[in-house]
Amino acid sequence: MKLLGLIGGTSYHSTMVYYRMINEMVGKVIGSQANPPLLIYSLNIELMRAQDIDKINLEYLNIAKKLESAGAKAIVICANTPHMAYDFVQPKISIPILHIADAIGIEAERLGLKTLGLLGNKPTMTKGFISSTLKKRYNIETIIPEPIRIQEAHNFVSNELTQGIFSETAKGFFTNQMKLLKKRGAEGIILGCTELPILFENTHFKLPLLATTDLHAQMATDFILGSYEPNL
Repeated sequence: MKLLGLIGGTSYHSTMVYYRMINEMVGKVIGSQANPPLLIYSLNIELMRAQDIDKINLEYLNIAKKLESAGAKAIVICANTPHMAYDFVQPKISIPILHIADAIGIEAERLGLKTLGLLGNKPTMTKGFISSTLKKRYNIETIIPEPIRIQEAHNFVSNELTQGIFSETAKGFFTNQMKLLKKRGAEGIILGCTELPILFENTHFKLPLLATTDLHAQMATDFILGSYEPNL
């Protein structure tokens, strides 16, 4: 098995989900009597809340280099938003970062989806590190909620979901946004916040829900077991 480095802490709830899922997915292949070797660096979530892009880039580069030096053969960032640092960090290290948008794009191609709605916090929806990658590498269009609703979505993610609060109010809000995105042409919905799949666990919707955590964890598992090799 290949040694994988995980960068977590944004939030620790999402990091725990990644750790559990990767171990469970690998265990289904190799047996529950064993588990994959993993390196985990969990940073302070305050770094992301401050939204100082330069500091975020430098900290993720510093952590990535530590994981590389420790023997990691690839890196997984255990959340959606910190992928804003990908373009800065990836060219400066010699091991691949498994991009969450690639996990989304591969699944969307498998399902034949060309237009996806994207839900998450404000940076994830507006900064383009998911939508631009999907467009460039997979020719997939991404649509987001109306501007008036973006801050409301961000508040639910920051003030509730990343703190382990999963309210019916939040679920109702995001369900309504999914319906509106469907009306605007979305063929599937990206649950672009690690906690959103938790909010919608065991919930049915008329469109495919692409849970980024699940897809990303599966990509990590495939890398560990040698069945996925990213292009640098």
